[in-house]
Amino acid sequence: MFVGRKEELNFLEEKYRDRNGQMIVIYGRRRVGKTETIKKFCEGKKHIFYTCVECPDEQQLKNFSSRMLQTGIPAANYIKSFSDWEQAFRSILEVPGDEKKVLVIDEFPYMVRANSSIPSILQKLWDEALKNANIMVILCGSAMSFMEKEILAEKNPLYGRATGILKMKEMDFYEAVQFVPNYSVEDKVITYAILGGIPHYLKQFDDSLPLAENIQKHILTRGSILYSEVEFLLRQELRETGIYNVIIEAIALGNTKLNDIYQKTQIEKTKLSVYLKNLMDLGIICREFSMEDKIKEQANVQRGLYRVTDNFFRFWYAFVFPNISELESGDAKGIYKYVVEPELNNYTSYAFEDVCKQYLRMKNRKEELPFYLTKIGRWWNKTDELDIVAMDNSKQNYILGECKYKNSLFAMSDLKRMQEKLTLPKEHRKIYYWAFSKSGFTEDVREYASLNDVKLVVLEEMLEK
Repeated sequence: MFVGRKEELNFLEEKYRDRNGQMIVIYGRRRVGKTETIKKFCEGKKHIFYTCVECPDEQQLKNFSSRMLQTGIPAANYIKSFSDWEQAFRSILEVPGDEKKVLVIDEFPYMVRANSSIPSILQKLWDEALKNANIMVILCGSAMSFMEKEILAEKNPLYGRATGILKMKEMDFYEAVQFVPNYSVEDKVITYAILGGIPHYLKQFDDSLPLAENIQKHILTRGSILYSEVEFLLRQELRETGIYNVIIEAIALGNTKLNDIYQKTQIEKTKLSVYLKNLMDLGIICREFSMEDKIKEQANVQRGLYRVTDNFFRFWYAFVFPNISELESGDAKGIYKYVVEPELNNYTSYAFEDVCKQYLRMKNRKEELPFYLTKIGRWWNKTDELDIVAMDNSKQNYILGECKYKNSLFAMSDLKRMQEKLTLPKEHRKIYYWAFSKSGFTEDVREYASLNDVKLVVLEEMLEK
């Protein structure tokens, strides 16, 4: 069953309907669903789907030729393989049929690594023939740094030729929970907090089973796909995986400032900055700034907080990596009961903040907020923090929000504390307060909210539609 990706599919359909030739570059981290999305788009269309493998250039050409010669082109009557890549790529023009032909080259970096002249060959052919033909070429890759630096960068032959560039990110909360429709709202939030929006991970969970059983069976059990997934991905993308393990674990356990990470890892700061940049390039971590930080402050390497943006990486480094010895011995049940379960609420609270922001963005797109917000994030200073600060383009209208993922009700003391944390200058026209709660609100909070500009949102309301 294919789930979500409406925005990406609409983008591809729009490009497909364009009368001109199209060269689309699609890239993103492994497991994010690039291939499945492209296959869904290709349904019902005249297409050739070729997946590159790591092999010598001669073998790659032979494999690609075999795929092209299966399309009914006249050359299939005379040859068993093309003699060079230009002839092989040009053969897309000979595929029979009047409709637009789609050529998909998946894992394109494997092809280029074996033959660095391929981008130049494609560029020449595109300029001479393909850009004016009824052709759509899709180049897809998982090696993100390679795609950005070797394919899309200004110095490279294909620079400026792409008619569309789609960097695929993980699904948002509302798409991700469609994989577990039978779970309660709370279990859906926890599932998203653990697996994020990666389709391959979400497919591993069976929502006919209790969530606890899925966690034990599919993450904590040696031999399961998700148990070794993080190590596999790091080895695919990075060297010195031992060092990256230490850095990610430090951040996942709450060491978010550069100096804190340094103190925890004892990695030289200049080298540490390089490692952190590599992890940011892969989308595993991000550097977050308070909403009040200006450009000058953001340029300071000591400012900002690092956090693990990939939910599954954060879960794995919080619960699997530190307990690997016991898990290797087969004690998944014990680690879940005594390590994971007691911390699951607290762990989920961080992802709940992201879910609340996504809820506001969804309302914003539907123009259901009191103003159109153009910026949303967190705010903090040396002593305090606010989960949500959102503003309009004029910085005259604000939403200030707090997200409570706990078993107790959101109390009046919580509300008053939220209103006291950040004082905006008087010239700002309007402030709207939003309170998000897993368990609901006390009666006095509800009464106060009904008389003031305070919006209360319970967990169930966030998934009503």
